[in-house]
Amino acid sequence: MTSLLVLAVPSGTGRTLQAVMPRAATLHVCSDCAHASPRWHGQCPGCGAWNTLVEERAPAAVGRGAGGRSGGRAAAPAGRPVPLREVRAEAMVRLPTGLGELDRVLGGGLVPGSLVLLGGSPGIGKSTLTAMALGHLEAAGRRTLYVSGEESPAQIRLRAARLGEGALDVPVLAETDLATVLATLESERPDVCVIDSVQTLNDPQLTGAPGSVGQVREVAGAIARIAKAQDTAVVLVGHVTKEGALAGPRVLEHLVDCVLQFEGERERTYRTVRALKNRFGSTSEAGVFEMRQDGLVEVLDASARFVSEATGKPGSVVLAAMEGTRPLLVEVQALVSPSELVPPRRVCNGIDRARLALVLAVLARHAGVGTGTADVFVNVVGGVRVEEPGADLAVALAVASAAKGVALGGGAQPAGALPLACFGEVGLTGELRTVAHPERRAEEAAKFGLRRIVAPPAHGTLREALRAALAEPAPAHAA
Repeated sequence: MTSLLVLAVPSGTGRTLQAVMPRAATLHVCSDCAHASPRWHGQCPGCGAWNTLVEERAPAAVGRGAGGRSGGRAAAPAGRPVPLREVRAEAMVRLPTGLGELDRVLGGGLVPGSLVLLGGSPGIGKSTLTAMALGHLEAAGRRTLYVSGEESPAQIRLRAARLGEGALDVPVLAETDLATVLATLESERPDVCVIDSVQTLNDPQLTGAPGSVGQVREVAGAIARIAKAQDTAVVLVGHVTKEGALAGPRVLEHLVDCVLQFEGERERTYRTVRALKNRFGSTSEAGVFEMRQDGLVEVLDASARFVSEATGKPGSVVLAAMEGTRPLLVEVQALVSPSELVPPRRVCNGIDRARLALVLAVLARHAGVGTGTADVFVNVVGGVRVEEPGADLAVALAVASAAKGVALGGGAQPAGALPLACFGEVGLTGELRTVAHPERRAEEAAKFGLRRIVAPPAHGTLREALRAALAEPAPAHAA
């Protein structure tokens, strides 16, 4: 039996009964743009991303003070704008990390008071890179601090033991409580601090789990305030998603001064660090490292290693690419084999899969090399990833060479013959377009004896480039 409670209100009092509904106890916050919504949506209303709303406890409401201002905030005095010509530009002091490749990507070293976000897949070597940098800074007389929320001091020591004596002198704090970390930073006042990782720190005043949108945003903001106040350069190590993007809210990338991407394959020895954002330097630089038993070693001349390993067999070509402002020679290999699957497979490593599909379509339509019934595999040797459009011609030549079974250069190549080099962007109508820094690419190829280069504008179309690379005779024109 259900009971019903009836509340009688006297008439004529001029009062109405208002139902007091409790405020929503949780909010749904987007992990990309931090947009807050009282309800869950499949698509974020703020940025349009799908499946990014995460439920969090709503913050306590702030009362309004006098004058209708939130919290009774007093009116702030107006600021005085200053013309840029009157602003004094002081020389920026940097802290060299002792790793030349890393310093070049950063723009010359770490800037005091800056925040650097270093992202990379698990096991790629982020902790090794930061430990080596701190070891060099400690040996140079700088005050350092390594804060770890994932490993114990004993585990960190085992890794540092193979990185040199300087790495063993770095002070370590194994802590996940944000208040303790902030107090340690204020007490020790290091020149450089590494937080490994930002997703493990926890603010007890927030209800979200470590790594949630609210926790990461608050943790990064609190560390940024201390770093700016005492000129401490902080390196935040971050996780990445399955797609390779930096995990956490997108506001984290806007908050920091520099975003570095540390990438490569754990099965390969080469690693690449790139700057996706840099307020104190260029974003067109890249550094190359090689993982060895005693840590990461700078690869000062990666082209020499890649060219020496180039095979020159059918399906192989050397790409003259640009890694930032530095030319880099890498080998691109392709394999074309009959397929028993419908549709056939398209597998690539080191280049964009959509770009491969575009090149294959242009090859079939404008160069007469069809691969519609064959599996196509393309690989950039050494685990290097090439993002620029200048790799289009290398992919096209490698696939055409593999499909025809003919080495680039025509016929069987003698033992010890140097491979063919190329670069250029392939257009949808079959034309070849020029790319940035063609002179520097050609000079890098010539430095290693690769005198024969197929590139625009010497070859205007993809068909002409294939004819020159495969040493095919030009078609006879009808009289």
